[in-house]
Amino acid sequence: MLCYNDRAMRDGFIKVATASPRVHLADCRSNADCIISTARLADQRGVKLLVFPELSLTGYTLGDLVQTRDLLEGALEALGLVCDATRDLDCLLAVGLPLADRGKIYNTAAVIHHGRPLAFIPKSHIPTYGEFYEGRWYTAASKELGSVRFRDEDVPFGTDIIIRCSDIHAFSVAFEICEDLWTVTTPSERHARAGATIIANLSASDELIGKDDYRRSLVVMTSARLLSAYIYANAGEGESTTDMVFAGHSLVAENGSLLAEQFLGGGGLLETEVDVSFLESERMRHSTFELLDDGHLYVDTHFNITKTWLTRSYPRFPFVPADKGVVEKRCERIITLQALGLKRRLEHTRTRTAVVGLSGGLDSTLALLVTVKAFDMAGLDRGGIHALTMPGFGTTGRTRNNAQVLAEDLGVSFEEVDIKESVRLHFSDIGQDEAVHDVTYENAQARERTQVLMDKANMLSGLVIGTGDLSELALGWATYNGDHMSMYAVNASVPKTLVRHLVSWFASADFSGAGAVLADILDTPVSPELLPANEDGTIAQVTEDLVGPYELHDFFLYYFVRCAFSRDKVRRLALRTFEGVYEEAVIDKWLDNFFRRFFSQQFKRSCLPDGPKVGSVTLSPRSDWRMPSDAIDALWRR
Repeated sequence: MLCYNDRAMRDGFIKVATASPRVHLADCRSNADCIISTARLADQRGVKLLVFPELSLTGYTLGDLVQTRDLLEGALEALGLVCDATRDLDCLLAVGLPLADRGKIYNTAAVIHHGRPLAFIPKSHIPTYGEFYEGRWYTAASKELGSVRFRDEDVPFGTDIIIRCSDIHAFSVAFEICEDLWTVTTPSERHARAGATIIANLSASDELIGKDDYRRSLVVMTSARLLSAYIYANAGEGESTTDMVFAGHSLVAENGSLLAEQFLGGGGLLETEVDVSFLESERMRHSTFELLDDGHLYVDTHFNITKTWLTRSYPRFPFVPADKGVVEKRCERIITLQALGLKRRLEHTRTRTAVVGLSGGLDSTLALLVTVKAFDMAGLDRGGIHALTMPGFGTTGRTRNNAQVLAEDLGVSFEEVDIKESVRLHFSDIGQDEAVHDVTYENAQARERTQVLMDKANMLSGLVIGTGDLSELALGWATYNGDHMSMYAVNASVPKTLVRHLVSWFASADFSGAGAVLADILDTPVSPELLPANEDGTIAQVTEDLVGPYELHDFFLYYFVRCAFSRDKVRRLALRTFEGVYEEAVIDKWLDNFFRRFFSQQFKRSCLPDGPKVGSVTLSPRSDWRMPSDAIDALWRR
């Protein structure tokens, strides 16, 4: 059940942290003092879950001292000190200690909240190799649930225990210990399928050359595979260096993304926020993620609902990787996928001809470049690609000339078909005043161009290649049965912010010697050029002045469609991400416009032509986005 009193908790952000304070081997009281001071700091900073390393109350590298009665009792006394000192804290703590029960010793995580131990979680897999042969001292836990007596209270004991927030069950935490993560079948798999959205690991993993890379990959991929957050707290300074070195390599990952990482914590906190509502929605989207409750015990506890201040950042361009090297590889991969899709369609239809409406703008440029690549891959003559430029009432000399130069540089067939007289005749037929620059004036040009392309394709026994992109489809910024229609839409799953990077990649590679004209196309304002140009011949109709900045709309699109975030959550992230770039009122204006257009224009998306899927967000009505054309937008408008 959601708590609706606080916006932050509805958004699902939970502040979590790891800590690797300097351990004092066998000095349980000193370790307790360090844990207490760190917990108080974390609580002051709004942390709701704080994870300490394996055996953090005693130290991991104790050897046979673990079997001594004094140490075992000292660990329990230290646990009591931690409980007493954290009664007024709202932070859920996980600390490690050796726990003796019925003649066996267990490597255990004690989970504490408001001064009470909620559960003891024993380690499932005990390593029997390496410098520390844990099987000498510890017993592997079974899946059977039991209890341990602590301070006259029976505390649940077992591996399959999940701690939940009584107000927000999406905040569900399960625990495993070090080696449990490195095994073929991990406890975390069971925990995730039983509903845990956060897996916390108390670890003491030594350092070797290359082990940090493996550990990082293991944590990140586990979070991706389990659709969970994974918090890994590792032992650091103070552990014995007789045969090993511990560097406190701690990590927090969420659904395949590394959120935070540090070495040599030195007592400091590794903090970030995990988004449990996002994780829950991801599991809803994945039909293969099946919940399986095979006997887990759920322990509910109450948290004080407070504002979660975000420290994690979100990319301004979620469709474009931040790393330049990654961008280049991604661009090459996307273009290859687009071209492969078109190549297959050409082969299936036994077509050796393609028709592209080339305006001199970004979208049609990318469509032509992809078509050229597809023809090259299929071993077809580029002369079979027919680029048509169709000047209308708003076409500028710059875009018209760029279209011709691009076609010539690429070695494709080029033809100009001036549509102005045809449109005027159409205006006469329907009684449209050419002086009235309304939607009919604009759309008549777009539909005339599509008619020319379709008929030309019939003449040449070819396919009309669509040029519209994902951002335009989301906003419905396309003329129904005009540029909205084609025979294969190669850009249908490519958002506008990514289109620019793809064309830029072609330009930097100087594809077929077209680098210079591509650079000028990239510098041209985005426009449908359906209204007369300015007196100086420049573009009068700038798309982003009319519908809003595409960087905002692509941001809204990604977090609404891909992540299923609420309107308020999308707004919250946009305000944080674009702080200093756009005023709050500007973001609100275009966010409202995005949802208004997204809902009202679904009818255009309900009958889209085929096109290749190249990313995780598409609006194809046949697979990725199914929505009635008459859905009401009231919940998403303010």
